[in-house]
Amino acid sequence: VSCISLCAFLIISLFLPPPQPAPETTEIDIDGGIDQDIFDINEGVHTYFLSWMQERNSIIGDNYRWPHVIPYVLEDSLEMNAKGLILKAFEQYRLKTCIDFKPWKGEKNYISVFKGSGCWSSVGNLHMGLQQLSIGPNCDRIGTIQHEFLHALGFWHEQSRSDRDDYVTIMWDRIQSGKEHNFNKYDDKTSDFLNVPYDYNSVMHYSKTAFRNGTEPTIVTNIADFMDVIGQRMDFSEYDLQKLNRLYNCSSSLSFMDTCSFELENICGMIQSSADNSDWQRLSQVPAGPNTDHTNMGECKDSGYFMHFDTSAEREGSTAVLESRILYPKRGFQCLQFYFYNSGHERDRLEVWVREYTAANPNGTLRFIEDIRGSPETYWQLHHVSLNITSKFRVVFQGVRGSGLSKGGLSIDDINLSETQCPHHVWHIRNFTHLLNTSPAGTGGRIYSPPFYSSKGYAFQVSLYVNGTTDSPFNLGIYLSLISGANDDHLQWPCPWQQGTMILLDQHPDIRQRMSNQRSVTTDPLKTDSSLRYFWDRPDKVGSVATFPNGTKFMRGPGSGTSAFLTHERLRRRNFIKEDGVYILLTMEVGSITQTEDPDVEVPAFCPDNPCENDGVCVMVDRAPVCRCPAGDNWWYMGEKCERKGSARENTVIVVSSTIAVFVVMLIVTITTAVCLKKKHKQARENKENLGLEK
Repeated sequence: VSCISLCAFLIISLFLPPPQPAPETTEIDIDGGIDQDIFDINEGVHTYFLSWMQERNSIIGDNYRWPHVIPYVLEDSLEMNAKGLILKAFEQYRLKTCIDFKPWKGEKNYISVFKGSGCWSSVGNLHMGLQQLSIGPNCDRIGTIQHEFLHALGFWHEQSRSDRDDYVTIMWDRIQSGKEHNFNKYDDKTSDFLNVPYDYNSVMHYSKTAFRNGTEPTIVTNIADFMDVIGQRMDFSEYDLQKLNRLYNCSSSLSFMDTCSFELENICGMIQSSADNSDWQRLSQVPAGPNTDHTNMGECKDSGYFMHFDTSAEREGSTAVLESRILYPKRGFQCLQFYFYNSGHERDRLEVWVREYTAANPNGTLRFIEDIRGSPETYWQLHHVSLNITSKFRVVFQGVRGSGLSKGGLSIDDINLSETQCPHHVWHIRNFTHLLNTSPAGTGGRIYSPPFYSSKGYAFQVSLYVNGTTDSPFNLGIYLSLISGANDDHLQWPCPWQQGTMILLDQHPDIRQRMSNQRSVTTDPLKTDSSLRYFWDRPDKVGSVATFPNGTKFMRGPGSGTSAFLTHERLRRRNFIKEDGVYILLTMEVGSITQTEDPDVEVPAFCPDNPCENDGVCVMVDRAPVCRCPAGDNWWYMGEKCERKGSARENTVIVVSSTIAVFVVMLIVTITTAVCLKKKHKQARENKENLGLEK
């Protein structure tokens, strides 16, 4: 009977409707939807403790300096998201200064980063062996971490300068009782501002609401336009970097290699090849486009240049080669970033090569990296190219004339090269001013990114509240969600320790002067929602039905992020919006629990050779190449090299065939069992009758 019931259940289940999805998934604020500054987070920290740290230390004197390579320990108490962000903050120090960090290996003095009750640090090197720096709850923002490490490197708050009264007014009657010491001013015998102007934009400046006892500001800027500028926690300001580099005698930064906006006639030392058919030209506009360069967007008279290869004047197969100056790598991985404009034909293409110089090939060997092609567009497009070069080299841009009619050509501008990792994905949002002017606050003004995949194969999506949530209408809000993807059956669930980073790009032409805004979210596999479901479980278990623009349905899990990502005021003050578009750079990677903290042994996120078939993408996972297979609405590739194709129809046939086979087998087993039981019962009855006759 049990066997027959099982078979019946299997058959009936084929005709049952699918399980109903949960209601529309929620979005959780990692910071409570409040743009908390450090003094808000430190509200519960003992006043006497912070006061002791700030009043006992001075940046005057070389004995308070750290070496240029600072030993550190990331204590186990730190939250996983904070660990990953600390490593990212170190990368910003390497990119913009000569300060480096390395894991502690027994050095006498080192910084111990732990999860304390707030965000705080002593000022300068105290030569006390283990020196603590706290990154507590809600301190996991890259600007906050930079702020605390600047304290450790020897910097006070900006409003503590001896000349601060010339630039801001402290409203003492509005300060909370007992918090007045946070507004102490230090004379020039205690604090040296290194001949750098007062910086309203400093990451070390308090905001206007610091320690207020009511609703009125405690700091009033003497120039009213800067009231909403002070207190930013996005990134180092230009003057922050000037002071740090002067204090530590930095003549160059560690991981920065080159930048070029072609404003000078020497085109940054780049050279034209003599082995090609044509040349790149330095221009400020082209009739077929672009009408302006990307650096200044035509806003500055007698400036604004880019390099252009005119394909309309060349025959098919003609080339123009532009090579960078010789560069010397240190880390073995690089990210090349530039803006590209195609006003020619879709068959015209830009090829990126490198010319590598070794002892065996002193004249250099060309190695192809990537080509960029596509339909002509009427705007500049951002591109990233990952490199893995270990010997001296040049970057080579080769324009190639394709077939077909061309009315313009290929243009490049704002090139940056650094020894950093490229973002995994780029979300370009165009017509952004129109979205700001017309989108309502709340879900009606929410837009979604295309679907993306992490290096481990998890599918995810980002949502952006253009005009904020209903509770926070003057901020950009941003959230990350896992979505159903082609690899879900082969992944670990709930999703463990993937750190998703969302960066709103400041499009300044020099990567060292950018003040991009970013937030990170890490998937804790044990986190639950209000219904005690795992927050980062499979989207088809905890998500709701959603639809892509092409009509394809999928499941979207709950989102995690912040409704206080960036104020509209700050959005308009930097180069976030350029050519009426914004770029959001996205990376989702294994969290710091499995990452190395030694920058010398980092591994590129791409494969030197692509073993994947059928347009599969190869990524490096745990130092080994892994294929990420393409998928469509009802088909996908699978296997180690994406060599096998599957489809929804085939899966349906397999399921039905398997069910019928199981039914037939179970039916045979049931009949056989019944026959055996009948024979056994008959034999037992005959044995009983024979026993009666014997008695």
